[in-house]
Amino acid sequence: MNRLIIVCCLVAALLAGCAQRQASYKGGKAGSKPYTIAGKTYYPLQSAHSFVEEGIASWYGPGFHGKATASGETYNQYAMTAAHKILPLGTTVRVTHLESGKSALVRINDRGPFVDNRVIDLSRAAATRLDMMGKGTARVRVQSIGDVPKSTASGSVKGSYYIQVGSFSQKENARKLANVLENAGQRGRLFQGRNKMWIVQIGPWPESGLAQKALPALQTIYPHGFVVRAD
Repeated sequence: MNRLIIVCCLVAALLAGCAQRQASYKGGKAGSKPYTIAGKTYYPLQSAHSFVEEGIASWYGPGFHGKATASGETYNQYAMTAAHKILPLGTTVRVTHLESGKSALVRINDRGPFVDNRVIDLSRAAATRLDMMGKGTARVRVQSIGDVPKSTASGSVKGSYYIQVGSFSQKENARKLANVLENAGQRGRLFQGRNKMWIVQIGPWPESGLAQKALPALQTIYPHGFVVRAD
């Protein structure tokens, strides 16, 4: 009897979660135009360059399999795709499970998750690859994939390279990290990127190889650091 009660509770919770996402998703618009869900307006980015964020990932599957996504594609829970609120549709990102270190490449073809504190909604296949099916959620890092991303900060030296060590939605949080770098004697800069995130970078280096050589040491302090190129 106790086992039956537990199973019923789990099923009820799963259905409630799916219903919440489904109800919230209605009214969403495809493409890059702003859209409003449950009274909140989202503004999709025009570029995914240098995009990095950390937060909670969830997954969605059976209840949406075969239905249309925001991109117009048919959702396939066995494909390596994901939903994101503001990344451009078609963007490929690397999602890394911060606890296990496992990672997977997924393509953004849908909008969501419209649940507080969640940053990406993975397909069943992607969630399985990251070994998060059991718990259902995981803390992850989401990073756009492509060539060495370009940095367009004013005052940057064209052709130079930097190591990006932080990206924040709040300027004050970025400023705190910049102050830590300055107090440690690191050359750095703080600016607002094209994606409206506040970026903290160390540098510059005149060559990519020099920045890459410095990266491992910095990653012992800033494990998610990566090299960017100034326009």
